[in-house]
Amino acid sequence: MNIQTTGTDHNIINPRLDRLPDYPFERLRGLLDHLLAPDNLQPLSLSLGEPQHPYPDFVGEIIDANRHLYGKYPPVAGTPEFLEAVSNWLQLRYGLPNGMIEAHRHIAPCAGTREALFRTAFLAVPPEKAGQQPIVLMPNPFYQCYAGAAIAAGAKPVFVNALAENGFLPDFAKLDEDILSRTALVYFCTPANPQGAVASQSYLKGLVALSRQYNFTLVVDECYAEIYDGDPPPGTLQVCAQDGNLSGILVFHSLSKRSNVAGLRSGFVAGDPDLMVLFRRLSEYGGSPSPLPVFAAATALWRDEEHVVANRGLYSEKLDLAERILSNRFGFYRPLGGFFLWLDVGDGEAAAKELWSKGAIRVLPGSYLAAEDPDGRNSCTPYIRVALVHNRELMEEALGRMAEIL
Repeated sequence: MNIQTTGTDHNIINPRLDRLPDYPFERLRGLLDHLLAPDNLQPLSLSLGEPQHPYPDFVGEIIDANRHLYGKYPPVAGTPEFLEAVSNWLQLRYGLPNGMIEAHRHIAPCAGTREALFRTAFLAVPPEKAGQQPIVLMPNPFYQCYAGAAIAAGAKPVFVNALAENGFLPDFAKLDEDILSRTALVYFCTPANPQGAVASQSYLKGLVALSRQYNFTLVVDECYAEIYDGDPPPGTLQVCAQDGNLSGILVFHSLSKRSNVAGLRSGFVAGDPDLMVLFRRLSEYGGSPSPLPVFAAATALWRDEEHVVANRGLYSEKLDLAERILSNRFGFYRPLGGFFLWLDVGDGEAAAKELWSKGAIRVLPGSYLAAEDPDGRNSCTPYIRVALVHNRELMEEALGRMAEIL
């Protein structure tokens, strides 16, 4: 039987979807897939922040031991054991006072942070603010999920440059009053993706104060907080602990980077208990809770620090390697957090094409992670993002090829 299709009537489709930009990795495929890489070199992808370090053996053992629980619907609010493990970890990691974070009141699980970060816009963005379309602020460059969430929720995304001259940290407080008065939500990431900048307690204190002054929800994405070079990055909850006020504050953490289990899809959000009620309510309708065996494995991961320390050591070794090979080139600096290099190569797209066609290496042009300024200029055009996710031997090979080609 032949079925005739006439195409989709776009008059019945949500018009906001037309405003979503192409995702960076889709753009990268369009840039490189038609180019042939040398067939005598092993292709190496340094474009995706997907850790390739081994995860602890106990993850598979716990999932296998709990496989019979795949027959049960998992609780949207999480298991008591998971919530308690996260609560204890937050208290120890950030030196929080006893009782500040109550497991069942201040924490909710999520299937990785991207879904939860996206969903948060739907609880934080009202139909209008100050009588106009609400604004969602975010750094530029930014995690693309932030902009997608803002647009889907009906807000106007406003991008605040985070460049070398301001330490790669956006200065939200310098924005015009009319922008801040319309701001409903601010997305912020520390350590920053892709630049690796770490916000100080003073910076975070100012951002929290700004959120209270202008009554917006502050979402702090801290998923790279356990990968650092030197001192542990401060956390937003540490700042809030000074007066015990969590109003309007949500922080996000994930196991994907910390524990090398990107495929496990497990993380959490913590903060303002009133917002947590709304977050859980929204999750009941459209959330995707982790299976019970995953909750069991995630609980064990949050209770274990040994593998995290070892993981950090591997990244430090690779930063040493990058510093030796790339020092004094491409504006190289040692990022304080995360596992990306943010390199000024003059033209990110041209460099990405050259590295693939001559060296079988995939990197991400910086412009794909940033929005254009009002004058049409993309401040991240000169950059590439390089993910130090492979083992030391492969990274030495990849960085050596880069240094030779560029």
